[in-house]
Amino acid sequence: MFRYKKLKQTVILGLAICIVCSTAPVVAATKNNSTSSSSPPTQNISSGVTQSYNADTSVVQTGMLVELKPKDPTTVVPLPDSDIKHMLGVVVPQNNAAIVLTPQNVTTQQVLVATTGHYNVLATNQNGPIKVGDYLTISALDGVAMKASEAQSEVIGKAAGNFSGTANVIGQISLKDTLGHTSQVALGRIPLDITIAQNPLAAKSSDYVPSFLSKAAITVASKPVSAARIYLSMVLLFITAVFTGNMLYSGIRSGMIAVGRNPLSKKSIMRSLIETVIAGLIIFVAGVFAVYLLLKL
Repeated sequence: MFRYKKLKQTVILGLAICIVCSTAPVVAATKNNSTSSSSPPTQNISSGVTQSYNADTSVVQTGMLVELKPKDPTTVVPLPDSDIKHMLGVVVPQNNAAIVLTPQNVTTQQVLVATTGHYNVLATNQNGPIKVGDYLTISALDGVAMKASEAQSEVIGKAAGNFSGTANVIGQISLKDTLGHTSQVALGRIPLDITIAQNPLAAKSSDYVPSFLSKAAITVASKPVSAARIYLSMVLLFITAVFTGNMLYSGIRSGMIAVGRNPLSKKSIMRSLIETVIAGLIIFVAGVFAVYLLLKL
């Protein structure tokens, strides 16, 4: 009887050990799964969040930079360079978004706009070839990006690819600058890390040149201009204006005094006065042209 009880206890103990051993991996696996699920994800989910907006798809294309339509926060339109501070994001393909925020009432065609993340963008070589790491901003073409310079206040992000304008070109278009000069620019698509922010290049420029002077110089030269050239141009323009003004003032004053003293010589005096005014205007125009060449070349 004693042996039977001892054998029974041994069998029960063996079964208990077997059950514990068989359930241990399951418990360990469950613990590992719970640990891995509670650990933070390696990918930033917010980078895949996009917002759905109303848009005319015949105008708003994938890869375009857009802004909210004035007085209509549910609709987007291509971003013009005059509204650079209203930059919203980039239109992305429907199947490239991990999370989409859609309005409750959808009555028109929708497009997805990303404000962060890694997406392709329409770009041009208007401001020169684009290289990896270059800041991008809006170009003269509505909705199309270009390489940023210190002339722009905002950027859409950093280029993650190259675009020289000779390879991977999807089209070309003619642009006319403020001086009426026409140039051909190429269009293409490059990857972009979207981060809408103030232009760091503009911040560096503002440390040396006032923004209104920098913008005026860039408008005249149609390209970025160094601080030394801008200040030298201002000095040259100031000297020209002072010299011309002094010349005109002296000539007109002397002529008026001479006419008062000798009315009979009025015709010759007026002729001399007109010649002085013409000479002063020629000098001023020559000075302005020299300033233009200094900025342009």
